[in-house]
Amino acid sequence: MTATAPAPAPDTRTTRTYEAYSHSPWRRLLVNREAAIIGLLLAVIAVALAVVPNFDSPLTVTYLLRDIAPILLIALPMTLIIVTEEIDLSVASVVGLSSVMTGILTQAGWPFALAAVTAILVGTLAGVVNGFLITVVGLPSLAVTIGTLALFRGIAVGLLGTTAITEFPEFWTDLAKENIPGTPIPGIMIPFAVLAIGFAILLHFTPFGRSLYAIGLNTEAAAFSGVDVGRTKFLLFILSGTVAGFAGVYFTLLYSNARGDNATGMELQVIAAVLLGGVSIFGGRGALHGVIAGVLLIGTLGSALRLAGVTSDIINVITGVLLVLSVVSASLLAWLRRRRISAIGKKKGASAASPPSP
Repeated sequence: MTATAPAPAPDTRTTRTYEAYSHSPWRRLLVNREAAIIGLLLAVIAVALAVVPNFDSPLTVTYLLRDIAPILLIALPMTLIIVTEEIDLSVASVVGLSSVMTGILTQAGWPFALAAVTAILVGTLAGVVNGFLITVVGLPSLAVTIGTLALFRGIAVGLLGTTAITEFPEFWTDLAKENIPGTPIPGIMIPFAVLAIGFAILLHFTPFGRSLYAIGLNTEAAAFSGVDVGRTKFLLFILSGTVAGFAGVYFTLLYSNARGDNATGMELQVIAAVLLGGVSIFGGRGALHGVIAGVLLIGTLGSALRLAGVTSDIINVITGVLLVLSVVSASLLAWLRRRRISAIGKKKGASAASPPSP
């Protein structure tokens, strides 16, 4: 007698769908957080042009871009770091340390170019210290960079005390303040554009960039996929320190001032702009064009409000509210998306479980 195998039970497992990729490329490009930030930036510019006096002045554009240039520079490597679910809070103190080294070496008679390169290498060394403690020793980046923030700032202040160095070669200070000929755009935007293109290609068009998203989504899965997680993060912190060192040299020339407390608090502005630009603090998500738009949004809003007579305290409150809203809205949208996907999966599972009608 032959036993009849029982019929297999229907598959009621929830099917995971990738609904976003069923939409057209244009919809995927235009309906996202980055596009929303760019739209908000354009709206703020339009309102400021209509309401704020002198906002359309070329001088306003020049000073706006000069002031946010260090933030734009540092935001590039910071984006990559936060995509991997890490953070670097020491960047502003590296700017200060680089500024102090530039001033001390110039005052000691070094050629300015050599002093600047050395100051940038000091920033690179600071990144090496952060990377070593985080990837080799295995300490959390938040704790490490809070500690090195105080360490690098303490070294910078200790080297100069309360004094400031204000004498720098006129050629270099003029170069830092010079605009692109025929435009109100500062010359610093040229090296920024070069770096932005390089970082964008690295993040969005290379296997290295894809590995950063993989690390941010799941570190263990990325490691099992062949990604050297430790080496990748180490390189990111070195990049962060190097770019912060370069920003410190530019900061020194722009204001003709080398002090240990230069750029105090800038790390919060950088992180606020990166998160506002659509990068998830939990890692695995973000795009560089959104971050650049986030920096420009904060800078434009601050410039317009200052021209309108609003105090810096109110500007900080508005910036903080924007940041909180961006983080909350991202979490809320992600929760709604998960609920929707789960509901679709359950519906499909119920349809598969129900017997066909005769």
